[in-house]
Amino acid sequence: MSRNTPQPLESHEPLEPYPPRTANLADILERVLDKGIVIAGDIKIDLLDIELLTIRVRLFISSVDTARKAGIDWWETEPALSSRAARDALHEENQRLRDRLNELESADHSPTRAEEPESA
Repeated sequence: MSRNTPQPLESHEPLEPYPPRTANLADILERVLDKGIVIAGDIKIDLLDIELLTIRVRLFISSVDTARKAGIDWWETEPALSSRAARDALHEENQRLRDRLNELESADHSPTRAEEPESA
């Protein structure tokens, strides 16, 4: 054999240093809900350089706990989504109506100048 002849490399290691990991849907969903994911995009419709419509989409997908950590809890105060928020909204509306009714009734019972007794 000559010194300049390259020798074939013999390797018993796999070509990839790490075998590919497979993840099932449950693992992916658990990771997304635990960490959260944000999807953002804009749709813009222009006609002759005149902006007709712009739709901005911001989507945050996470678990309730992760959302609370991020300071997002609008579902707790939205009457359409929370029975407690609906009760609170109904209570507030009731209170405003009672206050307004009291104002109207007290204004109706207060004496006017025509009804005041004249001093003799």
